[in-house]
Parts: sequence; C-alpha cells; structure tokens
Amino acid sequence: MPHPTGPDPRPLIGEPLALDLLNTRWVDAEGPRDLLESEDGLAIWLGSDLVREHTAPLAPTADHETLTRLLEARTALEALAAATASAPSAAATGRQDSATPAATAATAALNKVLSHGRIRRSLGANGLPESAVEVDDPSWGPAWYAAENWLRLVADRPDRIRACANGTCVLHFFDVSKNGTRRWCSMAGCGNRAKAQRHYARRTGT
Repeated sequence: MPHPTGPDPRPLIGEPLALDLLNTRWVDAEGPRDLLESEDGLAIWLGSDLVREHTAPLAPTADHETLTRLLEARTALEALAAATASAPSAAATGRQDSATPAATAATAALNKVLSHGRIRRSLGANGLPESAVEVDDPSWGPAWYAAENWLRLVADRPDRIRACANGTCVLHFFDVSKNGTRRWCSMAGCGNRAKAQRHYARRTGT
C-alpha cells in the first residue's frame, strides 16, 4: 500500500471535504496537475488532517479500488459544482437545475456513491444517541464522506459554493466571509495576479 511520500503540493487545502476533493486538481506554471493521478497521490490526500478527521474510523487504504471510487465522486462533484456556478439563482434557493442533462447525470452519479453508505443511529449504553457511518466496503469511505459533505454544503449555503473568479483557475472554495464577497481561491495567488493585471491596465491604458 502506498504511503504519503511528501507534503501536500496543492495550493489550496482546508476547504470542506467535498471541495477539498475537487481541489485535488489545480493549474500551476507547468500546466494542469492532478493529485489523484496515482495511488501515491491518493496516499497524500488520505493522509491529510482534514481527510483523516472524516475517514479515520474506516481506515481506508490507498489502493486502486479506493482511487476508482473517489474519482467517481469527484467527477460527479465537478459537474454539480459547475451547475451551481452557472445557475446562481437556483443555487441561492438550494435547487440544482435538474433540466440540465449534465446536472441530472451528476446527481444520479452522486446518489450512486451515497447508496454505498449510511448513517446508523442508535441509543448508546449511556442513554444518549449515537451515530456511526457504515459503508459497503472501506474503499467507499472517502468517496461517501465527500458526497455526504456536499449534501451538507447545499443544505447550508449553496450560494457560498464558489469557483475561483480567475477563469484559468479550477479551484473551489466555500465563502465564509461576512458579506459573501470572496472571489479568489487566495489573495496571495489569483487575487494578487488580478490586482497586478488591473494596475498594469490602468498604467498602460490597455
């Protein structure tokens, strides 16, 4: 089983799990990058604090089955995020555009992932309620947790699920700013580049 071989190379980490999964793809000076192009990259993602916090009880392994199922979830989430971004009025009311074939297919794909897990509620020995996640196989765990997290995001504030305003950036974030005005994956990256471009345009009149 592959083990983490170095630090997480991604420029944006720490977003909610569903978006953190989307952010395993990014673009840098060398072009498009994908952390999940190998089981070694999967090991890095599974070893991150955020992912371990969610999936630790299932102890998923960085193997072919886990990777395949995680990529299924990521593909569905990418299409759903695109549908949310292209239909802000629907997102603001918590509705996806079900008339869009891509959104319909993505919804079905995400529901397929969700069908492989469930939350079991029970009464504990101390008389208090307990919850436990059960999945058909541990390899479904990371994909299921990411899909379930998407449900939480769209139930909370779907209008705060954002793609970076830089058209060449593929990163996503959940806007927790007070006024909901965040536009960039990070001010240090895309935000500063946009600021520099505006400054150059003003200075040159272009």
